Amino acid sequence: MKKLLFTFIILTGAFSAMVYSAETPSYGFSKTLDLSYEEALNKVSAELKELGFGIITEIDVQATMKKKLDVDIKPYKILGACNPSFAYAAIQAETHIGLFLPCNVIVYVNEDNQTVVSAVDPVAMMAAVENPELAETANKVRESLKRVIDNL
Repeated sequence: MKKLLFTFIILTGAFSAMVYSAETPSYGFSKTLDLSYEEALNKVSAELKELGFGIITEIDVQATMKKKLDVDIKPYKILGACNPSFAYAAIQAETHIGLFLPCNVIVYVNEDNQTVVSAVDPVAMMAAVENPELAETANKVRESLKRVIDNL
């Protein structure tokens, strides 16, 4: 199942979704919650909204896997979160930064049937870009996304 998930992620370019465990990756922030999957989706969406982020994309990986491959996986969604002010600043500094947007937040049920929420670390992503003008914006986005995860 993990190999199929990895293949799907590579094909869709949703790199922040590759983690399918409660371990916190070096390129993101994670928190295991004592909430149902649906409650976690609602709570993370509300926290993102509170900090000026909108959900502009939502990928239901579980439904996609069932439809495209007829395989069953635990609930797993990728939320594309965007704060327009941060996105504008990033695009002004680096036209091609859209390749890294929006910021991905994932909500999934792990192998222990616990709900996990993870957010990408934009500072880790920006390391590949090598544009010092992005550092300030990336740090602000990092602080905001970390606060979202901490507030869950």
